[in-house]
Amino acid sequence: MSTFGKRLRECREAKKLSQQELSKLMNTSYTVIGKYERNETKPSIDVARNIAKLLDTTVGHLLGEIDDKDVLKDPAMLKRLNELNELSATDREGILYALDGLLRDAKARKTYAL
Repeated sequence: MSTFGKRLRECREAKKLSQQELSKLMNTSYTVIGKYERNETKPSIDVARNIAKLLDTTVGHLLGEIDDKDVLKDPAMLKRLNELNELSATDREGILYALDGLLRDAKARKTYAL
């Protein structure tokens, strides 16, 4: 499993940002970014959220809890995401609201089935 630091570096480089540039966006020192990437220190949850937002990813991805790259490798899932993205904001919100409910139900069934 990838570490927070490794995933942070991968996401930062994918956005073509240097440690210096990311640190300026975060109002911190580039040495702090380096420490995060070397796993010498961990950011607070608020800082991790800010990093994820700046790098267009999720805290879950940075923490290694989910690998959204796998979702993008599935052609059927990618097709659905693209179709969803083409809808109006109102339609998209409605579908995502319904999907969230279905996911909660599925997780609850899985939990109680154990």
